[in-house]
Amino acid sequence: MLNRKSRARPGHERASLYTEITDKIIAELEAGRVPWVQPWGTAAIKAPLAMPRNASTQRGYSGLNVLILWGAVIECGFSGQSWLTFRQALGLGGHVRKGERGTTVVYADRFVPQGERQLAAATGEEPGTIPFLKRFTVFNIDQCAGLPDDVAGSIVPPPSDQIEPQAEALIAATGADFRIGGARAYYNTTGDFVQVPPPAAYFEPINWHRTAFHELSHWSGAASRLGRDLTGSMGSKSYAREELVAEMAGAFVCASLGIVPTVRHADYIGSWLELLREDNRAVVRAASAASRAADFLLGFPQRPIASVDEGNEEAA
Repeated sequence: MLNRKSRARPGHERASLYTEITDKIIAELEAGRVPWVQPWGTAAIKAPLAMPRNASTQRGYSGLNVLILWGAVIECGFSGQSWLTFRQALGLGGHVRKGERGTTVVYADRFVPQGERQLAAATGEEPGTIPFLKRFTVFNIDQCAGLPDDVAGSIVPPPSDQIEPQAEALIAATGADFRIGGARAYYNTTGDFVQVPPPAAYFEPINWHRTAFHELSHWSGAASRLGRDLTGSMGSKSYAREELVAEMAGAFVCASLGIVPTVRHADYIGSWLELLREDNRAVVRAASAASRAADFLLGFPQRPIASVDEGNEEAA
């Protein structure tokens, strides 16, 4: 909760929180650690690969909170990806253990002031909105005691033999013009198609799926879908911003399917750092857009997978 001073100065609070979050992400990138990629599956990590969720509501966390909570799981050695507020733990019949320190997550939204509502009603125009950002504290279920067994249980990852079939079913379910062939992966904005080299071109077969979801994340941003700015040329800030969105979105989709995320374009880290240093809201916006992209892709109903023939290698 915000204290009285921060309530009196909401703009200052937002700026401070944006800077605090951005500085932490910058420090991670400068140290060679990418916040949306974690060493899941190693002996040092107890928690299974999964998207973090609220153990009371079962709702998944999104945007920047995914990065914050993944980082806390790694740093603190938690065994699960489920979280609760102090009051939620009490409401479920349990409690947070004495002396435990919570993890700060953020909530961003916009509200319509009463004056704007009245003006909109009188003019028929869209009301103006004011953004707000606040922080609150959650605790991993490892930090709680007395919780019911069905709440305290860990998220169960999908069976390994179902991961690739599910990934291929999702690719097919999107209905995207998805072409296999050529020597490089990309999304063609003019022709509205994705092209990815054949699986045999990848050292690890699962890298083909990681690449596919990165490019489909770009595809999700077309004007007819989520409407992101895809006009930037390589080297521009808008290009770096879109690559940051696609990196995170691809990681969120992969984690949701049980695929360990990896960095698809490490050569862009320098441009991401430049972007974050210039705009302390860039990472918050990118993570939010990434969650929308991931939710958009994961929202397609999956049908039984069909074989996909290799397409034309020529780019449009």
